[in-house]
Parts: sequence; C-alpha cells; structure tokens
Amino acid sequence: MKGPKVVVFGGGHGAASVLRAVRDYAGKVTGVVTVADDGGSSGRLRNALDVVAVGDLRRCLVALAAPGGPWDELFEHRFSAGTLEGHAVGNLVLAGLIELHGDLVAALDAAANMLGCVGRILPSTSEPVVLRAQTDDGEVVGQSAITCRADIHGVSLEPATPCVPEEVLRAISEAEQIVLGPGSLFTSLLASLIPPRIVEAVDASPARKIYVANLREQIPETLGRTLGQHVSALNIHGVHPDVVVFDPSLGLQRGQVDIEVVEAALSFNARPMHDPTRLAAVMSTLA
Repeated sequence: MKGPKVVVFGGGHGAASVLRAVRDYAGKVTGVVTVADDGGSSGRLRNALDVVAVGDLRRCLVALAAPGGPWDELFEHRFSAGTLEGHAVGNLVLAGLIELHGDLVAALDAAANMLGCVGRILPSTSEPVVLRAQTDDGEVVGQSAITCRADIHGVSLEPATPCVPEEVLRAISEAEQIVLGPGSLFTSLLASLIPPRIVEAVDASPARKIYVANLREQIPETLGRTLGQHVSALNIHGVHPDVVVFDPSLGLQRGQVDIEVVEAALSFNARPMHDPTRLAAVMSTLA
C-alpha cells in the first residue's frame, strides 16, 4: 500500500483508536507504546514475572490485527474467576512469548504474526520502568497513583535513561508523520515519549508531528486544563507538535494555542471516544 510511514506514540484505548485510523492511509505503521502501567493484569504480571507492562501493547496489537482473524477476540478476553480472574488472555500470551524468546521486541513481532497485524508495535523501553510525577505535595510514584492526581506538574521515569530499542529509533528516523495521542496526557502519552533518546529523536525528525487532542478533560488527571495547557505540558517535556487535531464538541476548552489547530468532528456518535474513520479522513490530509 502506498502512503506515508507513520509512527504513533501513546498507550491504551487512545493509541488503539489512532492506530485503527492510521492503518487506513499509511504505507507503514509503527506504534510506540508505554510500558509503565503498574495496575490491573499488567501490574500483577510485572510483579510476578519481572516483565514490562503488556496491557497497552496488547490493545495496540489488536488494533492492527487482521479483521476477522481467530486471535484478536481471544487476546481481549478476560478470565472471570479463579487465580486468573482479571487477566486478559493476550497479556498471558505476551508474557509467555517474552519468556520463550528472551527478547521483548521479538515477542511482540511473534504476536503480530499470530494476529496478522498490518504494522508493528514496539515498546518505548525494553526494560520495566516506573513513572514518577511532581505534584503540589511532592513526588508521587507509580502510574496508578498518578492517575488519581489533578496537580501534576511533570513526569519522569525510573531509570531516568531507560534502554530504548534501536527499532524504535529507526522507525522515528524513517517517519514521514508522527502522531502523538490521544490518551492520558501524563500517564500514557508522555510516559511513552519521555525516554531521553526518544525525545531527542522526535525533536530531530523532519516529519510532521500531529497531536490528537483528547475530547474532554480526564478527571482528575487533566481536570481544568485547556487544550493550550496540554500543548504546553508537551513542550515542557521537550515534545513540540506542529499541529493539533481538535474536536471541541464534548467540552475540552481551547485556551491559548500557539501552533496550528485543525478543528473537526472526531467523536463516535457524540460519545467520548474518537471515531477511527473520521480521524483517518483528517490525518491523511496532514501527512
């Protein structure tokens, strides 16, 4: 398929929505996904097996899976009882593949082959990391705890300079479009972007950098923040988008934004979730 080489940063449902959009117009798709989650099934597997958080990786793999394949629905299935209660099957498969291959990127590539993915999913770091946030009360440690705060000034990782796969840096260097978000501003999007080698590579890239803004405030993480303040938070962490794609219909206030803003209807039936078809229609014109 002809089209631009696109790299998407983020995690969770937001990155999955964008990946579903990007696959419609991109010639090559790479998702770079945070592995800082420490809650739920991912957190339990991190503690038990000393692996990176796999939940966001799983969601993004499924977003690129071949339609109607035998694995995507199974990957998302969660056990409802017993010692496996709450675990997604895909999380367990990924943990098993990591142990089998002894390499995170190889495990993700193997999972992508199982799912018939049209692109590649890579971790933002190849080692487990802990997210830290600076707040009014001092430092808060751990993604789950940080999501409960409305007074976040900035985030960082432990270790401060984690190992970034060379495949990630290569994808950024080849990118013709870099997509940032949507998703939790501090605990998902910035968590995927702040490893120093990623910040430097994205900043040096000549690709157009598009920030897909959230549809509304995330309570409490971005309570009271305008679109302009979202962009400022990215800038403070060394991330400088060229253009913002923004749908104001569900309540996020614009505020003062110093870069290009493209306004469009992006929500799915006026619900607080992005419609991949509408996203694709807008972002394909910005490549």
